[in-house]
Amino acid sequence: MTIYENITDFLKGQEPEMFRLLREMVLIQSSSYNKKGIDRVVSLIQSAFKNNKVFCHVVEQKTFGNHLIVRSFHKAPPSTQIFLMGHVDTVFPEDTTFNWYKEDKNNSYGPGVIDMKGGLVTGIFAIKALEFVGLIEKIPLTFFFNSDEETGSKSSKKLIEDEAKNSAFAFVLECGGLAGEVVTGRKGNISAKLDIKGEAGHAAFAGKDKASTILELAHKTIAFESLNDHERGITVNVGKIKGGIGSNTVPENSTAFIDFRFSSIDDKKYLEGKIKDIVKKQNTPNTSCKVEILTSRPPMNQCTANRELFDKVKDVAKSLNLPLKEEFRSGVSDANFIAHQNIPVIDGLGPIGGKDHSQDEYMIKESLLQRTALLACSIEKCWKIFETNRQ
Repeated sequence: MTIYENITDFLKGQEPEMFRLLREMVLIQSSSYNKKGIDRVVSLIQSAFKNNKVFCHVVEQKTFGNHLIVRSFHKAPPSTQIFLMGHVDTVFPEDTTFNWYKEDKNNSYGPGVIDMKGGLVTGIFAIKALEFVGLIEKIPLTFFFNSDEETGSKSSKKLIEDEAKNSAFAFVLECGGLAGEVVTGRKGNISAKLDIKGEAGHAAFAGKDKASTILELAHKTIAFESLNDHERGITVNVGKIKGGIGSNTVPENSTAFIDFRFSSIDDKKYLEGKIKDIVKKQNTPNTSCKVEILTSRPPMNQCTANRELFDKVKDVAKSLNLPLKEEFRSGVSDANFIAHQNIPVIDGLGPIGGKDHSQDEYMIKESLLQRTALLACSIEKCWKIFETNRQ
């Protein structure tokens, strides 16, 4: 029996436990801002590893939920570990009515079931499978569980970058595509907040020089939206605005939240310059504007190193009779931070599903076992190749 067969047989026996853990994890509400809920998920993950040969380290946080780092005990030279990455938080607010888990013949449903608690279960049981075949003691492996990915990884960015610098390659366990896609490249993003100040006044007596912040915001909205260039891969969206207190009052304050997406560092610099220009230009008398960059992620380029790593994983998928395709995704993840450290990384290795960030979020049940086997076997193969080339 081959090592792939041993891993797959072990995971088949573990499948009921995988779904039990998934259900328990999904039923813990873990919005990015629900520290208590996230900390409960972190404790649950620790308990899932209690009988395994790994070390769990909780990185405590005051505002956000705690992060968790799980390491094998194998000691290796710097820049040689295998890095697994996943996030514990979900986008659903603490008071959401989407607080249930259910299954039918083909799918599992629930908040975070595919984004990305299913991916966490995949990583946990891949480690268990590697221990079962006697490899976890031989492989330097780190699994980082992030608590604030959905809000930009503010408290975890440096931790992620530090772990990436010490890695040979990385696998991120966001969901896979419906046709078996995994991610070799992603756009970068900037999330910005615009604050405009003017002068309040009675609408009945407002002259042509009224300092309306909504009027100024309208000018700036058109200017930002004009930056959209789909052929270049640049998208800009003024997604939320607020301002004013009533139709008979000149609005003194207005705010906008804007999302920028881009495919290259050059385009990021281009957009940063345009943001400064638009903010600086005054279209309405006696108004002023300030911008705050809330979060930012660099692009994850579809580089040669990522594609070479993909080819190795594709060979494993072929051996397991699983479909696997390469994909460039417009959305961002923590893989962007890893790629920025020039570390080969593949994302989308979690189970397959869709409609994430909605109350119709689902995971295709058979993909949980399939992707867990793919991950465990890919770690084995890629580590073996890396060690051979290093010696």
